[in-house]
Amino acid sequence: MKSMLSLVALLAAAPVLAQTQLTIYNQNFATVKETRVLDLHGGENEVRVTDITAHLEPDSVVLRDLQDPDALRILEQNYESDPLSEGLLLQKYEGKVLDFEVTIPHTGEKRIVKGRVLRSGYVPHASSFRRYGRQYSARQTAYSQPQGGGQAIVEVDGKIQFGLPGKPIFDALGPKAFLKPTLLWKLWAAAAGKHDVEFSYLSGGMRWEATYNAIAPETGDTFDLIGWITLENMSGKDFENASVKLMAGDVARARPEDERSLEYGALESRSDVVPPAVTERAFEEYHLYTLPRPTTVLDREIKQVEFVRAARVPAQRIYVYDGFQPDRSTRGWDSRTIRTRPEYGTQSSPKVWVMLEFRNTEGSNLGLALPKGTVKLYRRDVDNRNEFIGEDRIDHTPKDETVRLYTGNAFDLVGERRQTNFRLDTNNHWAEETFEIKVRNHKKETVEIRVVEHMVRWIEWELKSKSMPFQTSDARTIEFRPKVPAGGESVITYTVRYSW
Repeated sequence: MKSMLSLVALLAAAPVLAQTQLTIYNQNFATVKETRVLDLHGGENEVRVTDITAHLEPDSVVLRDLQDPDALRILEQNYESDPLSEGLLLQKYEGKVLDFEVTIPHTGEKRIVKGRVLRSGYVPHASSFRRYGRQYSARQTAYSQPQGGGQAIVEVDGKIQFGLPGKPIFDALGPKAFLKPTLLWKLWAAAAGKHDVEFSYLSGGMRWEATYNAIAPETGDTFDLIGWITLENMSGKDFENASVKLMAGDVARARPEDERSLEYGALESRSDVVPPAVTERAFEEYHLYTLPRPTTVLDREIKQVEFVRAARVPAQRIYVYDGFQPDRSTRGWDSRTIRTRPEYGTQSSPKVWVMLEFRNTEGSNLGLALPKGTVKLYRRDVDNRNEFIGEDRIDHTPKDETVRLYTGNAFDLVGERRQTNFRLDTNNHWAEETFEIKVRNHKKETVEIRVVEHMVRWIEWELKSKSMPFQTSDARTIEFRPKVPAGGESVITYTVRYSW
């Protein structure tokens, strides 16, 4: 005999086991893992699971017996995810007679009209069909419009009418009605009795991000850093006393083919030191952050936890002139056009960036992997108030790497960049161009400006001449570092040859 069991009721009656475990990714999804108890018959059982998120991915479900992996198997799984709505119930009544409450105009009298629902006009909720691709999604969306066939058709007194004659009145819901997302399992159990099982799945609707506040004193460029982890739960489910881990890194996830084609510190060792709020460790090619204690994350709740606090982080203010400015009109140019058109890469900006640079090391009172996020910069004024001076984003930053924060543009520094020569030899497959860069300093002291140039035309390049030494930042980026005197100007020239 088959038994229909409520997993929620079973869970409430079961002895307390390991709590729910959440691993939340900063790509808007999470892994949910729970330990539950199933009271099963030997052989086939039917189990109804309702205590799940509204964004569960059914093909990610894993169920295993903790004592014997071979003692339990899912024979069949059905996932009912469409929210209960008038349209969904109408669809269930297609071909059947239904009562409609009609209000008589002027009198307000109500009467019941019977009608046979020939077509409900119902289209599944967007989340139910979006995964099948843009073409299917667009077709279903069009169908849902009245002009696209999404209008109900009802037969009343032998006549056909488009649209509902009144407010539909449905019978009471049966025990098998789905008021919220539900998994229906047909399970095979090797033996009757209680089975401790681990139930896990992927779910959308959950995300986390890191945010940082950097507070600098009135003078100088050291700063105090406070980092927060912000958890957001829009999954449709509460998680009580959950063990929460946060995965930082870019985890690969497959996308539908049509979407793919479109392409859319360290604290001193003292007995009175406060323990860190969040521990961090490497995992595969990513970093895993663990909250120190179980926490409750309610649906539609945003929760914040401090995960790093570092005092007196040494930093350096630097000035960067990256004059290359992308030209919208050249978007879509192929590699041959980029190599041979003299005007490519000649647009420039006069702005000199102000950057705050620091090292993510133990010597800087940091030395842990910093997840990507937004950094808000403040400086204390003479009244000891924190004044907001800028905001920037950082990428995932490993230990011992350098972090640069853009805080704005320098008022007293100006850059100028222009192409002075271009030569092309298509027979011998090379192009050569010369640039002149001027940086002017209107401050009262000498400053170093880092002049960044990108070798944008081709991957094979060589500097034929240069007016001063340079450093290579990456395979196609170089950097000059002139010291510009107060009230003065520095001029840099270089000639680059591209070969193909």
